[in-house]
Amino acid sequence: MSKRAPSSLHWHALASHHPSAFLLAAQLLSMALYALLDESVNGLALLSAFGLLVLVLAVWVVSHSPAIRWIAWALAIPALVLTLLSPLFASSALLAWSSLLKAALYLYAAGSLIAYMMEDYRVTTDELFAAGATFTLLAWGFAHAYLVCQEWVPVSFVSVTQTELQMTFIEALSLSFTNLSATGLGDILAITSPARVLVMLEQFTGVGYVAVVVSRLIGMTIVRHRRKTTT
Repeated sequence: MSKRAPSSLHWHALASHHPSAFLLAAQLLSMALYALLDESVNGLALLSAFGLLVLVLAVWVVSHSPAIRWIAWALAIPALVLTLLSPLFASSALLAWSSLLKAALYLYAAGSLIAYMMEDYRVTTDELFAAGATFTLLAWGFAHAYLVCQEWVPVSFVSVTQTELQMTFIEALSLSFTNLSATGLGDILAITSPARVLVMLEQFTGVGYVAVVVSRLIGMTIVRHRRKTTT
C-alpha cells in the first residue's frame, strides 16, 4: 500500500501540471494505431473508442486553461452522442454533424491552449507540451471540417487515383497536416470553393501559429537561457 501511494501521487501531479502532455500522447498514439489497424473491423472499433478518449482529453485540457469549461462540454456531449448513434443508424448526416461539433471543440481547445501559452512571459514544460498539442488539435479540427465539407458539398476533393474521392478520417487528417504545415506534399486536392476556402484558412492558421505562438516561445526560451548564463 505504501509503495503504490507515491506512484499514484506522482501520476496525479503529472496529470495536474502537464495535462497537455496526455492529450498530445493520445493523439500521437492514435496516429500510430491508424497505421496498424486501419484496415480491420476490430481496429476501426478500437480507433473509434480512442477517438472518444481524445475528445474527452480535449475537454480536460480546456478545463486547465483560461477558457470557459461549459462551452467545451456543450460541444463534446452532443458530439459523443452523435458519434455513438451514427453507426447504429448508418447515417452519414449524423456523422457529419458529429464531425462539425468535434471540429468546433478541437479548434476551441486549440484557442484555449494558445491563450494559456500567451498569458505570461515564462516558458514552462507544460507550455512546450501545449505547443505540440495545439498543433495536433488544429490538425484534428480541420480534418473534421473537411469531412463535413465533403458530406455537405459532394465531390469537394479528388486524389491522383480517384476523381470522386470520399475521404476517410485518416485521409482527411493527412490532408490537414499537409496544409497546416504548409509542406504541399499531398495527393489530395480541394476542387470546390468551400473546400478551397477551408484549405486556405488552415494554411493561414498554420503559418500564423508558427509566426506568433511558436516564435514567441522560442524567443522567451532564449531570453531565459541568456539570463541564466549572465547571472
